[in-house]
Amino acid sequence: MMADESAVPDKIRPQIPHTARVWNYWLGGKDNFAADREVGDRVKEIFPVVIELARADRLFLGRAVRYLAAEAGIRQFLDIGTGLPTQDNTHEVAQQVAPESRIVYVDNDPLVLVHARALLTSAPEGATAYIEADLRDPESILREAAKTLDFSRPVAIMLLGIMHFIGDDDELQHIIDRLMAAVPAGSHVAVANTTTAINGETTAEAVRVWNLDAQPKLKLRSPERIAAFFDGYEVVEPGWVSCSRWRAEPEYDGSLPIEVDQWCGIVRKL
Repeated sequence: MMADESAVPDKIRPQIPHTARVWNYWLGGKDNFAADREVGDRVKEIFPVVIELARADRLFLGRAVRYLAAEAGIRQFLDIGTGLPTQDNTHEVAQQVAPESRIVYVDNDPLVLVHARALLTSAPEGATAYIEADLRDPESILREAAKTLDFSRPVAIMLLGIMHFIGDDDELQHIIDRLMAAVPAGSHVAVANTTTAINGETTAEAVRVWNLDAQPKLKLRSPERIAAFFDGYEVVEPGWVSCSRWRAEPEYDGSLPIEVDQWCGIVRKL
C-alpha cells in the first residue's frame, strides 16, 4: 500500500513530485504518491540504471558511515538532506560501531518530518535529533545542531544527494565553507553528487525530464567541479569515484560493481 494522499499534513503537496519521495519509490519504498511515481517512471524509462544509482548511493552511505565511525573514529554526524528513513540509516550504522555516537538529521521535506520518529530511535548511550531546515540556511542548521553536537570535537558532515539541488556554484561554495568553518580539524565531509561522467547524454536527458516537474531542480556537475568545492582538504582513498566503487566489495565473479553517475568522495579537514 502506497502513501494515502487524503491523509497528509497541509504542508505536504502530494501533487508535486519531490526528490525524497521519488527516491523512496526507486528504492522500493511506500512513502510516495502518484505524482512521484509518474516522474520516477518517466526518468526510469529514459534511464533504467537510475535504480542501480539509487541503490549504489544508499550502499555508499553505509560504507561511508562505517569508515567514519570505525576507521576515522568519528562519533558525531550531521546528516543534511536525510531523505525518508529506510534500512541502515546513519544512526543505525554509526551506533552499530560506536553506540555513543550522536547524529543530527536535517531535511526540508515535511513528509520526512512525519517519519522522523524512525530516525530518533537512538542507542541509549548516544543521541539522535531531527531538524527541519534547508541546506541554504547553514546558520540555522548549525545553531540547532549545536544542541546535540559538540562542535569543538570532530564531526562528519553528510552531503549525499543534496549539493546538486543548489544551482549556483558560488552559493554552494559559500554553504560548504560555512559548514567547514564550524567544525574542527579531524572533521570529515562525505559527498555524493550527480554527474554525466558515465552515461553522458542519457543522464542529462533524465535530469531534463526530472526538472520539468519535480522539486527541487537538479544541477549536473562534472567530477572535477565536484572535487573543486573541497580544494584544500585531504581526500580519503580511493578519492573521487562513482559511489558504486567507493571501497566496494567485488562481485561474486571478482568484478567491481557497475559505475553509476553519482560521484562521491570523503574529505578530511586538516
